[in-house]
Formats: sequence, structure tokens, C-alpha cells
Amino acid sequence: MSEANGYDKSKYGYIFNIQRYSVHDGPGIRTIVFLKGCPLKCQWCANPESQLLQPELAFNNNKCIGTKDCQYCFKVCAQGAIKEKENKIMVDREACNHCGECAEACPAKALTMYGNLKSVQEVLDMVEQDGNFYSRSGGGITLSGGEPILQSDFAIGLLKEAKRRRINTAIETCGYADWTKLEEVCQYVDTLLFDIKSMDAVKHKQYTGVSNDIILDNFKKLCEEFPGKSILVRTPVIPGFNDTEADILAIINFIKGNPNVKYELLAYHRLGEQKYSYIGKEYLLHGVTPLQEERILALKKLAKEKMQEV
Repeated sequence: MSEANGYDKSKYGYIFNIQRYSVHDGPGIRTIVFLKGCPLKCQWCANPESQLLQPELAFNNNKCIGTKDCQYCFKVCAQGAIKEKENKIMVDREACNHCGECAEACPAKALTMYGNLKSVQEVLDMVEQDGNFYSRSGGGITLSGGEPILQSDFAIGLLKEAKRRRINTAIETCGYADWTKLEEVCQYVDTLLFDIKSMDAVKHKQYTGVSNDIILDNFKKLCEEFPGKSILVRTPVIPGFNDTEADILAIINFIKGNPNVKYELLAYHRLGEQKYSYIGKEYLLHGVTPLQEERILALKKLAKEKMQEV
């Protein structure tokens, strides 16, 4: 492999999941390939294991056999990152280098790794297994994450190979990326799913860790450079962050006027909350309850009406 750090980024990349038979992330039945790494740290993120670019050690305390009966992880951890706590273990996150040795040694699978290195060939061979579903439904492959463009060489490699195999392509992006990389990726994408979370720069940085300037600028460039590209703008509606009519209307007023752009609201959920404890992180929206279904439906109705207005 030609890269100095050990692998060719155009042929290999870090992924943490491949989800088959999805009907929510692009047209038709799709296979979603989740890439590691994200420049945002959204407080509601359902995939916190996606944020770190490299593989990451996870620990499920409920599966741990206990230090009285098992100490395999202690024996293999050269960093001394495995500590004892009340007959179970704990992971010293500052000492851990995510090498994965302890996960391989753990008989109970209490220690596991989020993410592994895969080749373009390996991924597309798995994706192509569902080719019959794609041809019948108009589906294909969707790159998600994390932020796929953070691994732009690998993402382009996947998309090019998918195109060569005549597989429909889509990508989910937060929009926070170098424009030249986003532009190149889009040349191999049939459908672009683009997140716009808020037009308020202060709130955006408070809840995601970054400003929205680059995101909004990239969206404008996309509409100018790819006027025929199918773009679906999506907004996760988060209680206390962007759940008012004014929040949604501000986004609609920004994206309206582009005939190739559609808009969708996504309801907030807490399905990924437990994973935060597995990787030693705190879920900052703990206790925040999803909006009532009636409220979400009302906002969706508003969005549909306003997007149809000339």
C-alpha cells in the first residue's frame, strides 16, 4: 500500500457498518455504507461511534464476565488502559490507543471495536449482492457516516466502482467539507442528501461544534454548479434547538427557488443514546423527549406548503 501511514486511501477506508434493505436514505431499496469520521459533534448524534476517524474501542459493562473469572484483557493491553472497578473493568480512555487487542481477547465480547479497514472491492462485492433489489426498485448504494467526505479518496473510489458496476449512487453529507472535495464527489453521485440543521450560526456552533458558514456556502455552490443534481435537504428537528416554525421557515427561505431541491424533516429520536456510554462519552441531550407526533406532522405540513409556494 502506497500511503505513508500504511494504506492507500483511494482503495481502503474505515467503515463501521453496512446496512442492507434501507428505504429511507435515497430512492428505492438501498445498502448504506457508514464511513468513520465526522467534523461535527452534534449533541443528538445517533452514531457517536462514527465521529472518530479511526476504529474505536467500545465496552459494554453488562456483558463483562468480571475480573474474578476473566482477566484476558488485562494480559494483552500493553498500554495499561484496562483498570479494575468493582469486579468489572473500566477503560482508561486517555491511555487507550484503540489497538483492538483487548477486543480480540475478550471471550464475552464485552469489548468490541467500532470500525475496521475495508477495501473498495470488499464493500462493493457486499453491496452488489442485492443487485436484484436495486434494479427493481431504483435503489443502490448510499454513503453515510459520520461524514463520508472526510474520507474523500475512499468515498470517490467507492462511488466510481459503483458507477462502473451500474449501481445507483447517493451520499449523505453534513455539508461541512472542503468544496473541491465535495465537488469531485458529486460528479459520481446520482442523489445528494444534504443536512441543513439551522440558519442560526450561534446555535449551530453551540449544538454541533462548528459554524454553519461553510455548510451554507457549499449548498449555494452545489445549486450553482449542479443544477440538475437531485438534492434532498434534510433537517433533524431537535427539541430546544430548531423546533419552531421560525427555524424551519428560515431554512426553507434559504433553499427555495431551486427546482432540483426537495426538503424533508426528520423527527428526533434517542435510539443511539446507549452507545455513548460504550465509548466513554456523555449524551448531552439526556432527558430530552421527542416531540409529539402531532407537532412533527404540523411542521411537516408547513414545510410542504411553503416549499410549494412560488
